[in-house]
Amino acid sequence: MFGTMCLTLEKANVLIEALPYIRKFHGKTIVIKYGGNAMINDELKKAVMNDVILMKLVGMNPVLVHGGGPEITQLLKRLDIKSSFVNGLRVTDAATMEVVEMVLVGKVNKEIVAQINQLGGKAVGLSGKDGEMILARKQYAIISDENGNEIEADIGSVGEVERINTGIIETIMNTNGYIPVIAPIGAGAAGETYNINADYVAGEIAAALGAEKLVLLTDVEGILSDVNDKSSIISVLKTSEVDGFINKGIIAGGMIPKVRCCVKALEAGVKRTHIIDGRVPHSILLEIFTDEGIGTMVEKG
Repeated sequence: MFGTMCLTLEKANVLIEALPYIRKFHGKTIVIKYGGNAMINDELKKAVMNDVILMKLVGMNPVLVHGGGPEITQLLKRLDIKSSFVNGLRVTDAATMEVVEMVLVGKVNKEIVAQINQLGGKAVGLSGKDGEMILARKQYAIISDENGNEIEADIGSVGEVERINTGIIETIMNTNGYIPVIAPIGAGAAGETYNINADYVAGEIAAALGAEKLVLLTDVEGILSDVNDKSSIISVLKTSEVDGFINKGIIAGGMIPKVRCCVKALEAGVKRTHIIDGRVPHSILLEIFTDEGIGTMVEKG
């Protein structure tokens, strides 16, 4: 009896703690980049979808931007198409581009939409080609030649965002409770198709929408001051500290583009950006609805 009462009170306290955040973020846009283990593990998939549905039901406007790198690599292997990367960017020839678009738009995007709908939400799947949402241009990788000089390397149909047309996203957000689910495929001025890094797409969309928050799901606890100490999470990172942390190696590898993405979004007007551990069930809710939050918040200053 006493144990049941304590559990009931604990649930009530959770709801009370969430109340001011529900009020604060009601009507606000929150862009979530969905990727990593949270896209592979069935329990985590369901947790993310339920988090997004709950956000919509309490009056927020979640926008989900997803990746799909592991599934792309898996299908390329089955088709005997070699994968290679330059500075973390997938070299994307014509055959690879076909697979990328097929996996991201035709498979992953539709699976996410189906799961949200199955769990009681309402979602619409989009790619950057829909409604001319993402206008892109060719991106070159910067590499060093044999003399140590930086040169541009052509890596195929890899793009960077030139402009976001928010019209179709806003139409969906404002129509009967629908959630936009966006695949990071863009179109060039001549109609060519580009594969774009999902973190960057999420950041650009957050900036274009004037989002309250940008949340990047990762496979790490956050930014660590000591990579060997999982408890050394940097809870708040100021934009003025970023370059120094990169030079010291505290921010390194795949975390660099994520942090750069956050900085760019903040400079464009996004209020808060967060890098959180997508391996933790309901990490999105923990970040948005609790006092402690989770992971690393990157903010201007």
